[in-house]
Parts: sequence; C-alpha cells; structure tokens
Amino acid sequence: MAKEPIKGRGWAVAAIDDLGEGPGFRKVRQALDVTEFGVNAVVLPPGYESRRHYHDRQQELYVVISGEIEFDFDGAKQTLGEGGLARVDAPTVRSLRNTSATDDALYLCVGAEGGYVGRDGQVP
Repeated sequence: MAKEPIKGRGWAVAAIDDLGEGPGFRKVRQALDVTEFGVNAVVLPPGYESRRHYHDRQQELYVVISGEIEFDFDGAKQTLGEGGLARVDAPTVRSLRNTSATDDALYLCVGAEGGYVGRDGQVP
C-alpha cells in the first residue's frame, strides 16, 4: 500500500515505491516539494528504449538504482549498472535502454541550470 510523503518544516521524505506503480515516471519533485532542481525516478520495463531527446538549458545527472541501462549519447553507447552515474549536458542527444529481457531497471534523474553553490554548510 502506497504511503503519502511525510513532510516537516524544511524537509520531506518518501519512498520511490510509494510514488507510483508499474513502468514510468515517479514524480519526486512534486511529492517532496523540491523547488531548486528537477528530479524524477523512472522505471524502465524489460527491453524498453526511451525516445531520443535533448534539453535547451538543463544539465542532467542520471543515477542507476537497479538493473542495467545502456545510454546512447549522440551515438556513443555506455552501459551502466547499479550505482552507475552519467552527467549529460543539455544539447547532447540521449536515449536509454533497459538491457534486461526480464527485469525492470530503475534510475534517478536530476536536472538543473544555474551552477554550483559551493560548500555552504554550517553548524547550527
């Protein structure tokens, strides 16, 4: 049974499995009220290949949570397994393919424009 995100003053928590069922997007940004960057978890069914796309402005970071995903970056193919990371600049045409014939693959995608803030952590 899916649970609603838990939200407090200045924070929110949820589980990816509670944000949807079956293949497709899990809207992390909306569920956790993220305002500074885009973020989604995506479940790819066995053998599924995404459409080719690029962005006008946002750089993206892909994190493979489970399974194995073949990334195609303007024709250069890279296969990443659990824990794999891929940074993709906005104009780079990309597509993703779940290499498994039997199991779902799961990845997290974070996108933003604007740059690095730097080390701004403080002790309360």
